Amino acid sequence: MDLATVRVDDASRPVRVAVDAMGGDHAPLEVVVGALTFARQSPADEIILVGDEDVIRGIADGPLPSNVAIERSGSVIGMDEAPAVALRTKKDASIVVAMDLVKKGRADAVLTAGHTGAGMAAAVLRLGRLPGVDRPALAVQLITSKGPMVFLDIGANPDSTAENLFQYAHMGALFAEQVAGVPSPTVALLSLGEEKGKGDARVQRATELLDASTLRFIGNVEGRDLVHHPADVVVCDAMLGNVTMKFFEGLSTFIFDLFREEFRKPPRGPLAYALMRPGIERIRATFDYEKLGGSPLLGVRGTVLITHGRSKRRMIAYGVAVAAAAARARIPERIAAAFAQGGAGRLPDARVGSAEAAASIASALGAAADSQPAGSVEDPS
Repeated sequence: MDLATVRVDDASRPVRVAVDAMGGDHAPLEVVVGALTFARQSPADEIILVGDEDVIRGIADGPLPSNVAIERSGSVIGMDEAPAVALRTKKDASIVVAMDLVKKGRADAVLTAGHTGAGMAAAVLRLGRLPGVDRPALAVQLITSKGPMVFLDIGANPDSTAENLFQYAHMGALFAEQVAGVPSPTVALLSLGEEKGKGDARVQRATELLDASTLRFIGNVEGRDLVHHPADVVVCDAMLGNVTMKFFEGLSTFIFDLFREEFRKPPRGPLAYALMRPGIERIRATFDYEKLGGSPLLGVRGTVLITHGRSKRRMIAYGVAVAAAAARARIPERIAAAFAQGGAGRLPDARVGSAEAAASIASALGAAADSQPAGSVEDPS
């Protein structure tokens, strides 16, 4: 597997990635194997597998690579548990221990395929928000006709304000530039019309803020435009973002299921597949979400990547690579600098850091348990 396509800011700076080995539908087996795949290909970086040591060593079935360590944890937060309750009762859960490694400076990034809501809640509660950031945002790279497009928020804040959208745009642009390698990225708002003035009061106010910013803001885009890469970064609230992202996932799966059904129909189906297979393979490569690794949680004091709960070893390996790249690029530090007093991402009011904002985040995290990025597309044959 070639993980070299993931851009890094300083390839010579080793980083340490804490991997929640126990989180995910296929954990710990697929998570551990995927993390070890990355470790063997990137010997300069360190992987810290967080979980049951005996289980992890059993999966490794031999000596661990020299750049892999194990951090014990005592429990796991299940996919069906309420995040707020689980974090209070399972303080030794693998995701909590992983976040604490970053908080204590023993790791530079966290990767988890576990409970999305628990991952976000643990990040906010254990690491905290960056100075100047009102609310964190969960981003994803959507596949388009011109390559991946950064799309946020997809699940962290279902009741975002215009000022929040303004900050998401800055955070998304930094991630697009520093990790995805897009120079001077363009930014747009997702709305119900392209014309200025279209959309609710929140979108109209966000338009005013972005027009006055230093970002390359191009205005509104509609849902039908997303597949054509209308901008490098597209911003919306979590409700709209999550529905849109999952529609993309469901539609791509539906289309490939139709192909698979047709190609299995005798007598011409198998022959048609044999003739069309090269083109289908190219299409599959275009829709290969696994290479995107997962969704960065932007705006917290540390690099956090939340990948799909159904991730297997290949996507886990790519996820670790993206987490390492984001840590190398120092995305949290860059966001903090942009949002410093007088900085580009600073909100124009005094609500930043307020108790009301913190309470709203905690409430939103409790409802964000199913906000994971789309999975890969399988062979239609």
